[in-house]
Amino acid sequence: MTRPLRIVAVSGGLQRPSRAATLAEHLLDLIGEGVPCDQHLIELGELAPQLAGALWRSQLPETVERQLAAVEQADVLVVATPVYRGSYTGLFKHFFDFIDQDALIDIPILLAATGGSERHALMIDHQLRPLFSFFQARTLPLGIYATDRDFADGRVHDEALIQRARLAVQRAMPLLALSHRAAPVPLVAAAAL
Repeated sequence: MTRPLRIVAVSGGLQRPSRAATLAEHLLDLIGEGVPCDQHLIELGELAPQLAGALWRSQLPETVERQLAAVEQADVLVVATPVYRGSYTGLFKHFFDFIDQDALIDIPILLAATGGSERHALMIDHQLRPLFSFFQARTLPLGIYATDRDFADGRVHDEALIQRARLAVQRAMPLLALSHRAAPVPLVAAAAL
């Protein structure tokens, strides 16, 4: 029996309630409907005071270190950030600056962003994809972009957004099924196969 997928969502939202966190939780729930998983949500707004001023990972408190380790050990990542001045938030980038550059190789990542209007929708392809390409991660084909009007009563409300999120997760399922990190097979054993 295989273990559940470790799915970590990172929300770059700085306020509470956060539309980015709401969107990340919605995506976590959709993935959880499709595969057995252990879910973990990291809200960077809660970590902001502990991240501020740190230049080196060794300067971070244990609470932040645990969250970085959760990201580095994830089988799948969901990232959601508000659009701030045409890009992800500075805190979002600062957090990922501490992630080991080899930790996310081949990890599937579902990209999401929130903004005040549709004009920032391409931020996913022009900002988030290049960031995670640096990590050699596998960004999933459909990104999810939501505007303020897509939310009501602290939940994702817009039916078109709900359907796009469902489609993004559905199309990601084959990659998620492959994302369990298998134990490396020794070369001698592999040759015998």
